[in-house]
Amino acid sequence: MGFGDLKSPAGLRVLNDFLADKSYIEGYVPSQADIVVFEAIAAPPPADLFHALRWYNHIKSYEKQKASLPGVKKALGKYGPADVEDTTGAATDSKDDDDIDLFGSDDEEESEEAKKLREERLAQYESKKSKKPAVVAKSSILLDVKPWDDETDMAKLEECVRSIQADGLVWGSSKLVPVGYGIKKLQIQCVVEDDKVGTDMLEERITAFEDYVQSMDVAAFNKI
Repeated sequence: MGFGDLKSPAGLRVLNDFLADKSYIEGYVPSQADIVVFEAIAAPPPADLFHALRWYNHIKSYEKQKASLPGVKKALGKYGPADVEDTTGAATDSKDDDDIDLFGSDDEEESEEAKKLREERLAQYESKKSKKPAVVAKSSILLDVKPWDDETDMAKLEECVRSIQADGLVWGSSKLVPVGYGIKKLQIQCVVEDDKVGTDMLEERITAFEDYVQSMDVAAFNKI
């Protein structure tokens, strides 16, 4: 896991690809993970890496509040895509592997106790390698929620939308987008677990606030 060298063009390209369908390094709000990666970048990403540049400028706006952002800072190599080698932790990983003596010593015949210990460690090692976390299918959805008119209380509308709670549903960032004639729609992002929350359920729950909501549309839908 990692981004590689974020001071190099290759590292920035990895970061840009990573952020193509994500707003933040971890989770759905700015956190210490974003600060760690931000501080590892020497300069703003070039304009053609627009996902990374958008994220960089957004996190830069939190400079005065960065100490108060949630989360605990970890090593840079703990963040990023899983298929990029984390060279920052190579020495530690090597040490951990060295602690497991899979084959014992060839200098002298193994005692029964040493043989038993070696077999136990081998079994633990194989068990550790075979365990893989279950993959949970998730999607990032951008919703357009339209009010009835320009007199609709948009703060209350957003409050109603965010009041919808369900297992596998996490609300993210939002903004108001002008649609004409003084009317603004709420554009809000959420992340859902596919087998628990669907767009039909979201539309049904959101449009139930009929005093504020005229309609709901899916503006963007991306698998994570």
